[in-house]
Amino acid sequence: MAESPQSHDAQRSERARLHNLHELARQAASDAQHAGTATETIGGRRWSRRQWAHASLFATAGALLLAIVPGFNTAVDVPHTARLTTLSLALPAPSEPVRAEAQGTDWMLVGVEQGQTLGAIFDEMGIPAATMHTLLKQPGAREALTRLKPGAQLGFAFGAPGADGKPGALQALRYDRGETQRVELALEGDKVVETVVERPVEIRTTVVSGQVGRSLFHTARRHGLSGASINKLTDEIFKYDIDFNTDVTQNDRFSVVVEQVYREGELLRTGDVLAAVFTAKGKPFTAFRFEQDGKAEYYNAEGRPLKKSFIRMPIQYARLSSKFGSRRHPVRGTMRMHKGVDYAARTGTPIMAAGDARVQFKGWRGGYGNTVILDHGRGYTTLYAHMSRFGNIRQGQRISQGTVIGHVGTTGLSTGPHLHYEFRINGVHRNPLQHTMPEPEPLKGTALAAFKAQTGPALARIRTVEDLIYAQATDEGGDDTRVAAAGRPSAAGNSRG
Repeated sequence: MAESPQSHDAQRSERARLHNLHELARQAASDAQHAGTATETIGGRRWSRRQWAHASLFATAGALLLAIVPGFNTAVDVPHTARLTTLSLALPAPSEPVRAEAQGTDWMLVGVEQGQTLGAIFDEMGIPAATMHTLLKQPGAREALTRLKPGAQLGFAFGAPGADGKPGALQALRYDRGETQRVELALEGDKVVETVVERPVEIRTTVVSGQVGRSLFHTARRHGLSGASINKLTDEIFKYDIDFNTDVTQNDRFSVVVEQVYREGELLRTGDVLAAVFTAKGKPFTAFRFEQDGKAEYYNAEGRPLKKSFIRMPIQYARLSSKFGSRRHPVRGTMRMHKGVDYAARTGTPIMAAGDARVQFKGWRGGYGNTVILDHGRGYTTLYAHMSRFGNIRQGQRISQGTVIGHVGTTGLSTGPHLHYEFRINGVHRNPLQHTMPEPEPLKGTALAAFKAQTGPALARIRTVEDLIYAQATDEGGDDTRVAAAGRPSAAGNSRG
């Protein structure tokens, strides 16, 4: 039987491999015989006994490598019948030519600092005053650029640097005109070309909920509530019902619905507080913002205004130094009736109107010193004495609750800076710390129906968030401290207390 070409090639390859092994072995033996001859030379150079031993060892290792690794012996004898095989690989498709895209302007941003003028900024940037005046001739530019507020940003675009490495001439200036527009002023020769870029804003309604912890302010800030919103909660919305210095504990909770304004994914500002629920020592208080006749106020879940007719303390951060009743006069030394209360405070501390009123009297009044008397209607009047100076009010003027009417002083018969405050009903002095203030009128009829329709979604948002936050705590056997329960009919009651 005739052998196949593949078998013949294999035999020739095997014979070549054995011949190579035999030749290498013979060479190794010959090297070993001459290893003891120190005078043997190779290439005219004498080899030592150690060098011959190393050469013999390397030759033996090479022979073993050829015997063990089959791939090496095939390189010695390649059959003449072997063919080179090429694989046809598809070449990658030629890439499309890169299109030159218009590159955005390289803007250098500069923040406006307190007291810094546009001229000073241009001078620091090395821009001639003539260029600034050219830009200000553009309609609307002067009004916007000369009334820059601290923190505002201006963008400058310059030409290519010169040989000295300094930036080229100013090519364009940009600034923000309100929250929704950005104005770019490009200099093209002697002309100014204006481009207005619209930047739409998005208003999101957000619920912020958390536990008071060690500090209400820091906790609320950490949860994303702005400082202005926190102050609104403490100094306006709940100031009539909660004393945040003494009534709030670490375990109390808050939930606040606020409007947040975003532009291009960035938070610009936090808007009004739409709704809030707060617990003070386990008792919930609710507040909802509702606008009526163009005036926005906060109401509880039943539609009763949170704003009382009077605030008990017309001065903040003060110490009660003298109570209402009989006492020895600190100046005259005689026993007499003290017809008001005294609040010790630093000179200059603002004094606020206890309620909406008309300024009945403003001036000097004997031992009272600088005095203001307010008429609140329905027979209610209040008196504020010993002022160091008056606020920006005039006699006969109508003012709102909280208006600064003066500042603490020690005028008249006084031994130190303090406010003497009196509360009268139909001319009769009453103790302002004990008298029950008249309740404001609640919403009725269509106004109450509109209030319920408007506040329902806000309360639902709070409940949804709290159900997610506190569900795990309830499942683990903890107390369910969800404050939104204050708005539920089964637990509402009088949320004002």
